[in-house]
Amino acid sequence: ANMAKAMGRFTREDPTFTTHHDDETGDTIVSGMGELHLEVYIERMKREFKAIVETGAPQVKYRETITQSVEFDYTHKKQTGGSGQYAKVMGTFGPSDDGEFHFANKVVGGRIPTEYIGACEKGFATSLDEGQYIGHPVTGMTVTLVDGAFHAVDSSDMAFTTACRAAVRKFYLKAKPVALEPLMTVSIEGPSEFQGDIIKTLMQRRGVIVGTTEDDGFIRVDANVPLAEMFGYASVLRSSTQGKAEFSMEFARYAPAPSEVTEELVRVYLEKKAAGNK
Repeated sequence: ANMAKAMGRFTREDPTFTTHHDDETGDTIVSGMGELHLEVYIERMKREFKAIVETGAPQVKYRETITQSVEFDYTHKKQTGGSGQYAKVMGTFGPSDDGEFHFANKVVGGRIPTEYIGACEKGFATSLDEGQYIGHPVTGMTVTLVDGAFHAVDSSDMAFTTACRAAVRKFYLKAKPVALEPLMTVSIEGPSEFQGDIIKTLMQRRGVIVGTTEDDGFIRVDANVPLAEMFGYASVLRSSTQGKAEFSMEFARYAPAPSEVTEELVRVYLEKKAAGNK
């Protein structure tokens, strides 16, 4: 409550100080004119409003996707006295080219009644909110439903939705998932004399140079850099170029993360999963 009061006051006082809540990560994100600007406000939260504040770099929104097609065959069966639950689904899921979720119904002969197909699609779609590899949302998956079975009494929308979600959980890792990290297009402009220093700062952040242009003593360098490496970059660039260079960045695309990043994401996810099962 104290932090909310503080941020409400700061945003009214200073239009360059903004804040929003990120639903995916649970972070409260504050933005301003620079790191020193934000540090002053964080200190004021603690001193003037007695707020207990933990700060750090914003969490990166990783994604995961599958790289191979895999067949699934799953039966959901539950008997709880009276009417139970029954649903069987069969088909394949594999990667999609456009990074979106696609669902295709190829069931024939009424093996799964039409009224349950929508529940199947919903089950597959909602199962992608949290992947089984690093625990982040899944992108780029095509599901083809080809066969199944139902029970006249025990089948329902809920039974088929549950069966589809469980099928993804059981077979997902067999489709060779990979972790994806967000790449940013970073453009830096400054005096040509600092070209080497600018490129060095980018290479240290796993940046890939995609172009350079020089005009009348000024250089522009364009690069693709993982978002995870860009936090705190403003201070580094300032000190490397005597404050004479500036940069802008925008989201470019998701790309496979290197092995060391993937291993850390898997480790964190497995620890979190183990803690949740205790």
